[in-house]
Amino acid sequence: MKYLLASVVLFFSVGVSAQDWKQDYSEALEKATKENKPLILVFSGSDWCPPCKRLDKNIWTSEKFIQFSSERYVLYKADFPRKKINKLPQEQLDQNKRLAERFNPKGHYPLVLVLDKSEQVLGSTGYQKISPEAYIAVLNSFL
Repeated sequence: MKYLLASVVLFFSVGVSAQDWKQDYSEALEKATKENKPLILVFSGSDWCPPCKRLDKNIWTSEKFIQFSSERYVLYKADFPRKKINKLPQEQLDQNKRLAERFNPKGHYPLVLVLDKSEQVLGSTGYQKISPEAYIAVLNSFL
């Protein structure tokens, strides 16, 4: 019984703190427009780019960012993994390539863009070795 209760608590705590990274850019843009929120577009190499991994570990998965972003931003990660085990569906990979051609032609990783609902770039940054609160302040400075 103890193990069952612990499992249920763990399940719900993970579910509550999960982020809503959209799987489709069109869906993310539609949500940003509908809810009048800025869109955070992240170009990442999740399985090969050390700064991308640090950004994920230190910022994106922090409780502060998860809580803040769920209220104020729509999130989309244009990921470019290299390992076969992490291969994306072709449609998603094609979508990410089109986004890279448009928003990241120089191929910087990680590249974090804040866009308005009209897809205008309000600001950009990358990995910074700062606290989640400071990173949120950087993102908010673009608004």
